[in-house]
Amino acid sequence: MIERDSAAQTYRFDDRDVTWQTVEFIGAQIYVLAADEALGIADVLIRFTANTPGKLHRHVCEFSTFVLQGELRFWRPDGSFKEVRPTASHVQVTANGEPHSEGAGEQTAIVLFSFRGTTGDAIHYLDESSNVVFCLAFADFKAALGSQIASGAAAKLVPRMA
Repeated sequence: MIERDSAAQTYRFDDRDVTWQTVEFIGAQIYVLAADEALGIADVLIRFTANTPGKLHRHVCEFSTFVLQGELRFWRPDGSFKEVRPTASHVQVTANGEPHSEGAGEQTAIVLFSFRGTTGDAIHYLDESSNVVFCLAFADFKAALGSQIASGAAAKLVPRMA
C-alpha cells in the first residue's frame, strides 16, 4: 500500500510488516521476496537511508528496478552526479554497466530490485582502483530468505500465487 502525503507531495510505502536485514558493507537494508534458483531470479527490496550515498559498485547480472518510495540518486565513479529516479520509476538494465554509487534523496528510498539470470554474483563492490572488495550474490539472497523464513519474518508478507 502506498500512502500519499499531500502536504509534502511525497509517497510512503507501508513497510511496517517488513523485517529488514542490514547489510553492513553496503550501508542498506534488504528484504528478499523470492529467490528462484531454477530461473536464476531474486526479487529483493532494498531500503536506502536518506541523504546517504552508497558504495561504488557494478551490477554483473541483468536486473530491473522499481522505486516504491522516495527517489534513487546515482553518482559516477568520479563522484559527479548522474541522475535521479523518482517514485514509480521502472528501469531494466543489462549486466556489466558503468560502475556507480546510488542512494536515497531527502527521504528513505525503498526500491524493488529483480536480479535475473544468475545464481552467482549479482553486484561487485569496488575500491577506488576498481578492484572487487565485496560481492553480493544469489547465495546471499537465498540465505537471507532462509533466515526470514526461519525467524517467521517471511510469514508477515504472505505470497499469493496467481
